[in-house]
Amino acid sequence: VQDPVARFHLHNGAKLERINWLADISKKGLRESLGLMVNYLYEPRTIEGNHEKFVRGEIVASRRVRGLMLDD
Repeated sequence: VQDPVARFHLHNGAKLERINWLADISKKGLRESLGLMVNYLYEPRTIEGNHEKFVRGEIVASRRVRGLMLDD
């Protein structure tokens, strides 16, 4: 994960909960992230496991976010 904000939240056990299209349409937002913003969810019962998965290279994401991914 190259984005420092994403790395911070995911390393600390958050789940990638939601991707928001055109959430930041400022010039800076469009330049830096094409207007995308994300929401992270911290669930106390899963924080430690999510952190461990991230350290092993896995990103925990909600069903909604996983549904946006292309299948191989």
